[in-house]
Amino acid sequence: MRASIAIQVLPAVEGDSEVCRVVDQVIDYIRATGLSYQVGAFETTVEGEDIDQLMDIVKESLHVAARAGAPKVSAYVKAVYRPEGEILSIEQKTGKYRGG
Repeated sequence: MRASIAIQVLPAVEGDSEVCRVVDQVIDYIRATGLSYQVGAFETTVEGEDIDQLMDIVKESLHVAARAGAPKVSAYVKAVYRPEGEILSIEQKTGKYRGG
């Protein structure tokens, strides 16, 4: 794997349940990409080979939130890209902390 992103989508909607509804739709979209991902309390991490595909996921996540009814959407994104070679995977970064 050569790239990963962490994306936090913040829809400007009223109430926690509405925020969760919109974010759930974004996560459903990310799941449908077929890429490896992990949902965290503040952001979702997605990993893959193609940085362009990951950046397209960021863009489409904003569209998904808007179509779900958010009149405004903010996103915070972290990305790592290594065109030659491998980066650390989600499992390598966090696997030892799960299951306890």
